[in-house]
This record gives sequence, C-alpha cells and structure tokens, in this order.
Amino acid sequence: MYFDNAATTRVKPQCVIDAVCEAMTSMGNASRGAHGSSLSASRVVYHTREKLARMFHCQRADHVILTMNATESLNIAIRGAIPAGSHVITTDLEHNSVLRPLYLMEKEKQCSLSFVASDLQGNVRPEQFEELITPKTRAIVCTHASNLTGNVVDIEAVGAIAKKHGLLFIVDASQTAGVLPIDMEQMNIDILCFTGHKGLMGPQGTGGMCIREGVEVEVFKCGGSGVHSYDKEQPRDYPTRLEAGTLNGHGIAGLYAALNYIEEVGISAIEQKENALALRFYEGIRNIEGIRVYSDMEAKQHTGVVALNIRDYDSAMVADALSEDYDIATRAGAHCAPRMHQALHTTEQGAVRFSFSWFNTEEEVDKAVEAIRELAEE
Repeated sequence: MYFDNAATTRVKPQCVIDAVCEAMTSMGNASRGAHGSSLSASRVVYHTREKLARMFHCQRADHVILTMNATESLNIAIRGAIPAGSHVITTDLEHNSVLRPLYLMEKEKQCSLSFVASDLQGNVRPEQFEELITPKTRAIVCTHASNLTGNVVDIEAVGAIAKKHGLLFIVDASQTAGVLPIDMEQMNIDILCFTGHKGLMGPQGTGGMCIREGVEVEVFKCGGSGVHSYDKEQPRDYPTRLEAGTLNGHGIAGLYAALNYIEEVGISAIEQKENALALRFYEGIRNIEGIRVYSDMEAKQHTGVVALNIRDYDSAMVADALSEDYDIATRAGAHCAPRMHQALHTTEQGAVRFSFSWFNTEEEVDKAVEAIRELAEE
C-alpha cells in the first residue's frame, strides 16, 4: 500500500507507461533535425506546452518552459527574476526547493527575507503578507500547499496583494498541479513552478514553469538550442532562452499522456477523491489515544495529505514499522520543510506523512487506520 504520493506518484496511468515505451523506440531529438523522428519529438513537446498552458491558464504556450522538476523551475525563477538587493517575502510552509535558492540570493545578491509565520495548525493568513511589505519588497515566493500538512494557501488572495503593490509573484505548485484548479490570470501569478511526477502523474525528470507575458527571467544555463547556432549568447526568445540542451523527450511524452488522462478524468474528480480518502483516514485515527494530527482537516480546501505522530515515538521508527509489518509506504522525518517542523514543534520527532492519490482505495485506507490503531496500542 503506497501512501507516499506527495513525494512521487508510484502508480501511473497505463497510457503514461505506454507513451514512454513508444517514445523510447521512436522519438528523435526535438528541434534538432528535419527528419521524421525529430519532428515527431518536436510535435509532442509543442502539444505538451499547449496542454500545460491551457491547464494553468497561461496566455502563451511559448512561455511554458519545460524543466527536470519543480526544483529546477524554482531556481530558474528565483535566481533569474528577482533583482539583487530585493526584499522578498516567503512563508514558514516552504520546501527547501524554495528556501535554499532564497538563502543563496540572500548570500550572493544581498537580498533580505521575511517569513510569514505559521500558526500551530500549519496555516498562514493572506493579510500577513501585506504586513511584511517594505519599500524594498520586490517579490513574494509562496507554496500553494504544504508538502508536510497538505494545508492550502489562499493563492488568489495573496496574488491580489502582490498585484496591488506591484510585486513579482512566484508560486510553487509542486503539491497542487493536477490536483487543485490553478488559474494564473485569476490568481495573478507571474511565474508558476511545477513538477510532472506528483499530481500530474507523469514520469520523474519532468516539470516546468509558466511565465506571464512581460515577465523577464534571465538565462539560467546556456548551450545547444537547435536555433541561432552561430550566436555567442543563448537566444532571448522564450522558451529557448531557458531550455539549453536536450529536453527529456521520453519523459515529456509520458507527461503529455498523463495530461490527456487528467483532462479525461477531471481535476475536480481527482481533488474530491483524494480529499475523501484523506478525510476517511483522518476520521479513522483522530480519536485513537496517543495520536496527534498536524494537518488542518477542517479547512475549506486541502490536499490528500495527513501528517501525524504516535505518542513520543520517533517518526522514522513508526514509518519503518508500517513498512516492515504492514507493507505500508509513508514518509517520515523532516520532509525538506525545516521551518514548518519548527512551527509545529516537531523538529526532533519529525512526522509520519500519509499522502493519497487517485489510485488509492478506501480498503487501503481502512487497513492503514487499523495499522495505526495497533501501533498506538503497543
């Protein structure tokens, strides 16, 4: 029983597997030739950009940049779009994929950081962002949902604040892309960063970023592009500006198939099922003696994540027992979210994270509840 979908979805739609296998035997290098295999790869890449632009309401498909993962996307966005010397607002909810690039900006580009503080349930309020704005503030960088608790940030409200004050708004949608509806226009998002291997159900090594028209992101790496080969500098046009080197064409073929699958199923159906599974699990464990739940399951919107601890047991020992004795896969420890653990006072103990996907079942959830009950009684 696999409940570590916030790390990566292990169960993929069959169409994704088939698409990768077919691409491995037929696909050439996109934008690197005029023969059939290369053109086929170019078409898959192009149509994937179109689907991603449509899903996230990005106005221009050529402003959809394909990367290896959300970490690469966030590095490109943070280090390429935020000016040196800026004041940047972020939150306690952030993953190290946001925190470490920001700390690097603090060290190398004299940027200053302010953190919107989390409460004891792992929530932040939109008005907290506005309270931290100074004359030097240039950007807000914020996760859409915590990878530890599943708590969702009101991105639309934060985006309205960013727009009101003329701030760049960068959103980490690692936990929400493919799971929650995202509208860049309505939410006033300037740069949306996402990964392909979680809620989008695609292969690892895929991801991307959507950039609002008019937003400038400087070259992150340079090299082969398939165009303007005699120029000494990386081409300036999107998407080539940010896509030096060969793309993961085989993975992108799988991501394209995954996007087709999600379109057919519907994001709302996926959201409803994952939330229902998480709520079923929460209701099953909430009254067990010794259980402490860190996710705010009363919230209006939530991802399919429930984080917990049993008494004062080390979270790694609990996760190991779940794996060895019950064949249940979870994630324990710090989850690359150090400030979130500090806010929840779980720095030493960590937490055990259950994260549910479209392919999990109620029967699996009920078995997980029983496993937690038995471990809590030991």
